[in-house]
Amino acid sequence: MEEAGTIENESSTGEEELEESLIDWKSLWKPLVLIVGLFLAFFWLPIDNSRFAGAVIESLALVKWYAREHVLLCLVPAFFIAGGIACFVSQAAVMRYLGPAANKVLAYGVASVSGSILAVCSCTILPLFAGIYQRGAGLGPATAFLYSGPAINVLAIILTARVLGAALGGARAVGAIIFSIVIGLLMHLFFRKEEQAKIEAAVHLPVPTVERPLWHNVVYFAVMVGILVFATWGKPAVEVGLWNTIYEAKWFITGLFAAALGVILVGWFKVKILKVALTGGAVLFFALIFPHEPLIGFAAGIIGFSVLLTTTRGETEEWYLSSWDLAKQIMPLLFAGVLVAGLLLGRPGEEGLIPAQWVSGLVGGNSFKANLFASVVGAFMYFATLTEVPILQGLLGAGMGKGPALALLLAGPALSLPNMLVIRSVMGTKKTVVFVCLVVVMATLSGLLFGRFFA
Repeated sequence: MEEAGTIENESSTGEEELEESLIDWKSLWKPLVLIVGLFLAFFWLPIDNSRFAGAVIESLALVKWYAREHVLLCLVPAFFIAGGIACFVSQAAVMRYLGPAANKVLAYGVASVSGSILAVCSCTILPLFAGIYQRGAGLGPATAFLYSGPAINVLAIILTARVLGAALGGARAVGAIIFSIVIGLLMHLFFRKEEQAKIEAAVHLPVPTVERPLWHNVVYFAVMVGILVFATWGKPAVEVGLWNTIYEAKWFITGLFAAALGVILVGWFKVKILKVALTGGAVLFFALIFPHEPLIGFAAGIIGFSVLLTTTRGETEEWYLSSWDLAKQIMPLLFAGVLVAGLLLGRPGEEGLIPAQWVSGLVGGNSFKANLFASVVGAFMYFATLTEVPILQGLLGAGMGKGPALALLLAGPALSLPNMLVIRSVMGTKKTVVFVCLVVVMATLSGLLFGRFFA
């Protein structure tokens, strides 16, 4: 009897273990919810609805435009610069000038000024931000740089003053500078325990070995930034003056910087001169054959540059791999974010799922609600460099208040849905939420204050 009872108990215990092993709800519910959600979404897909169909087309059109106008000219050079930071700038040097223990005036001054020089959009700044943050830059200076890059754009501020008025242009300039410093300081304050841990870890860093003089790195990065800045130089509203002269000569200037980069590759990175000459010849060939399609020549240059780095042993391979690692991390999130942003808000001048009249109707006057709505919409919408000015010109003509206009200018260029997705992958959900909330709240309050004095 005892043996039978023991066998029965063992049998029941085995059945319970089998039952537990077959149903693991922790690992089951996430894919189950995802599959059911996708099924229901496709089952009820409103393809017969004209607004939904139009929003899908706008979403794809925005991704196409983004791929044509920003990936080659903006993101790819930014990835190579960020990869260079990861390879050739020592962590100790980053900690010294931008680390949490660095002199505050120096750190935030360097972060805001270096960001403003680039004149890039909220997505192009991301590889550069990821590069300096992962090399040990303090959270405060890194987020100051992240905000200042797309927000303190000298060309955009001048265009804002010319098109939308001196008051709005001046308020944008002053607000963006103050924002970058205040947001950086607040981020450092909110996460000071983590920053203190980073300071303590920096004490144990080994002394960096200097493989080349500092001025070599300065010249190298200046040439790379020159290619990024002039390749993306936008057409000014007025076809006269210095900005237009630079625009007309942008590809010639970009070519000079590219030639300087070729000299640097031969002299400092030991790339064979024959390889560089063949690459330069191929780029020149495509530029002459397709003079009205500069992207073809630029794409040939990117391909040739990648071949040069990957076929030369040593630090050039490391440089390419570091750039590729950042591209793998950032690019999928960017394209996913652009797709969603296009689906909801459409391209500039077009509509997505959210009707444009809803937006224009909710940003009239100078109420707290109007300023908050303008800040939130601006934070999620994607603005390419300089496109926010003509968009705002149309909204102001439709009745948008001056306060909400400033709120959108301070939040929109610095943030976007693709931007948020990538920031989260770099510094985590909590820090991303705090950063976005700081931008939205400060933009809302600035717009509210500006609207009272300049209604």
